[in-house]
Amino acid sequence: MSSVAPDRDTARRLLPPDKDMVWIPGGTFVMGSDAHYPDEAPAHAVSVSGFWIDRTPVTNAAFRRFVKATGYVTVAERVPDAAHYPGALPEMLVAGSVMFTQPPGRVPLGSHYAWWDWQPGADWRYPEGPGSNLNGRERHPVLHVAWEDVAAYAAWAGKELPTEAEWEYACRGGHDGWPYAWGEELAPKGKMLANYWQGEFPWQNLALDGFERTAPVGSFPPNGYGLLDMIGNAWEWTTDWATMRHEVGSPCCGAAVNPRGGSREASVDPDAAGADIPRKVLKGGSFACAENYCQRYRPAARMPHPVDTGTNHIGFRCVVRGRVFAALIVLG
Repeated sequence: MSSVAPDRDTARRLLPPDKDMVWIPGGTFVMGSDAHYPDEAPAHAVSVSGFWIDRTPVTNAAFRRFVKATGYVTVAERVPDAAHYPGALPEMLVAGSVMFTQPPGRVPLGSHYAWWDWQPGADWRYPEGPGSNLNGRERHPVLHVAWEDVAAYAAWAGKELPTEAEWEYACRGGHDGWPYAWGEELAPKGKMLANYWQGEFPWQNLALDGFERTAPVGSFPPNGYGLLDMIGNAWEWTTDWATMRHEVGSPCCGAAVNPRGGSREASVDPDAAGADIPRKVLKGGSFACAENYCQRYRPAARMPHPVDTGTNHIGFRCVVRGRVFAALIVLG
């Protein structure tokens, strides 16, 4: 009998850092899109190193374990610091989070305030505010988590948050160039392959996918890498600071390698409420993405979001990168 040391890629495959993580082999792909929203452009070549990624978004059950172990209090459970929100009404400076509320009829699509509102008492434990709970939703993605919350969870779990490039590469499932994670059509043969909005957003939800809001993770088929819920259900945080367009280097230099986009200073929106709050990139879309509004249920799609704010359609998943395992393959 003899034993040999495997190559690094094989060793990583043998010893996942977490049983619910999937190994994504490194490679080069075309990131972004020139055919959709301006912030997705320009499409450009990117190379990423191999990494592990959670098979599903972090669930309420997993986040509860973190809170129980650490006593962590999320941003939504704390009273906001008035210094960060000059001019805010006193009644807004209470613990709470941002909620999607379906209007009873058609509303102008020019202002999202017609369906988004601040809900005192809403947080990850009470996703619809006081009186709601997580009963029966242990396998749903945790919601109402701000950037500080997801970073704290990742540190506790010995993981990190994915870069935008890592996230998009993993979402594509090895199929570079498809507009959707599963192919060329949004609903091939009328089949819904992710939890997004069917009907006229924001007032008419036909729920043809079986869900009006979030779904238990794994309710839809996996992508080419075996990952679940990369599209729809809940948006997912990435580490990249938000930019108006992709930042691309000189075309003479080939594909960017493991890029991390943007800067904290440039990500601040001077016209937004809480103008000193920087923004990170969200990926994947959510149950509130519809054909008539926010067609962001695609790998290339992205959205800037302030780091201090969670909502009832934002979650996350984690990665492990750069870890070398000492493993042996025993050959008999």
